[in-house]
Amino acid sequence: MTPTVATADAFASDIAVRCVGLVKHYDDVKAVDGLDLEVRRGECFGLLGPNGAGKTTTVEVLEGLIRPDGGTVELLGHRWGGRHDQWLRERIGIQLQQTDLADKLTVEETTGLFRSFYPRGRGVDETLALLGLESKREARVHKLSGGQKQRLALACALVSEPELLFLDEPTTGLDPQARHRIWDVVETFREGGGSVVLTTHYMEEAALLCDRVAIVDLGRIIAEGSPDTLVAQLDAEQIVQLRVDGDLDEEALRGLAGVTRVDRNGGDGFRLGVSAVGEALPAILGALAAGGVTLEAMITKQPGLEDVFIHLTGRRLRDE
Repeated sequence: MTPTVATADAFASDIAVRCVGLVKHYDDVKAVDGLDLEVRRGECFGLLGPNGAGKTTTVEVLEGLIRPDGGTVELLGHRWGGRHDQWLRERIGIQLQQTDLADKLTVEETTGLFRSFYPRGRGVDETLALLGLESKREARVHKLSGGQKQRLALACALVSEPELLFLDEPTTGLDPQARHRIWDVVETFREGGGSVVLTTHYMEEAALLCDRVAIVDLGRIIAEGSPDTLVAQLDAEQIVQLRVDGDLDEEALRGLAGVTRVDRNGGDGFRLGVSAVGEALPAILGALAAGGVTLEAMITKQPGLEDVFIHLTGRRLRDE
């Protein structure tokens, strides 16, 4: 799945995507507010954030689907809006958050239709095999399951053998088996030298697929780095989630032995970063007892990207 090199100067830079000062307004709403971003060639880069954070708008600007109100965008060494537009469209693959394909066409006909849009690419048979859709070749789109439709949409994005792949929440609503199948395809694409820009709400997905991630909130990047690097910044071996009945002093928790961070987790909940569970748990229980506060629930877990976001913003990555 090695990308085809079209011109020597197109690969002069090791940056697949670069945007500087990106701005996009919808009436009075700043969907994207001065966003800077670089994606290196051969990496999978994730954009994380809740609904309304500006992830999809950012990706649609990068894809050339909508025009920005400010800033610059460069893909594979070229900018949209000039003589390189056709060249760029032949070298990017796009899977939208929702792809509406013609219901009455078969899987083979749909893939063949998208293949006909490009002067180069892989064959239909090869593409269907890549996505595990050979047995559904003659099935009509409206007969496919949700996971099969997502795989077909990804097949349409990959049939041109792109160098840069945009995936906007590609596994939302899928069962674990279908999700893992798409992950395998994305990993194979990246290992073959392709670059990926991915938006997702699934922290497991981001941690598994992405070399680097950017956490987006209110149209801005508020943190960026590898998943491991961002989690390490929490300086916590474990996360302790508490739900209590009573008035608990947040500052009292901050001073407890072994507790490194304290964040609110809803009205009666707390999320604590702890450096030593054996030291912190007795101190936490003692503080609750001393304050006459009833412990309703306690969970301990490894820290993750969602904990990073909650610490930075006080909100969850996935809106509920």
